[in-house]
Amino acid sequence: MTDSDMEILLSSEDNQEDAQKSIVVPIDDDLDTVKSDAPNTVDELAMELATIKQSAKKIAIIGSRNLPITHQQMIETLATALVMQDNTIITSGGSSGTNAAAIRGAMKANSDKLCVILPQTISQQPSDVQNQLIGVPNIVEHLDRAMMTLADASRVCNREIIDECNQLICFLSHTSKTLHSAVEYAEERHKVITVFYLD
Repeated sequence: MTDSDMEILLSSEDNQEDAQKSIVVPIDDDLDTVKSDAPNTVDELAMELATIKQSAKKIAIIGSRNLPITHQQMIETLATALVMQDNTIITSGGSSGTNAAAIRGAMKANSDKLCVILPQTISQQPSDVQNQLIGVPNIVEHLDRAMMTLADASRVCNREIIDECNQLICFLSHTSKTLHSAVEYAEERHKVITVFYLD
């Protein structure tokens, strides 16, 4: 083998080594850019953790009217305990069920830590609801919704309650469309959510 043959062989081996060291990976141009509508899950998680760590929170309790007495007693106890931990309870009016139990529980602990947001006005509530609201210092009425149906006013009211809270606790059945809609709205607003299904 001549010297020139040896040089060609060594040069060829060097080229093969370089080729083995260099690996080309095709990258799609879109991979290194962040779309404006992409969710920022790190920020959302940080917000949720900060909310959980807060010593005093605004906690919304909403849910079904059709609850057995044992469930109502549990919600009442929960609301009392949450207020005793210096949280504020936000709910709506209701003669029975979740909202009524939340009102009773919060009133036992500290009425100043209860905010009741009505879908319409006090005068449009049934008499038993009006009686339950006696002594509640923080009631929000909506005269502007007086001409709406109760169902439509309730949907708007649930959204207002969620906007005001840091955390949502909801008691519902799988067929509760209005409450499912409220939970979805809370998810969109990145609230901390606890859902209890009753069926």
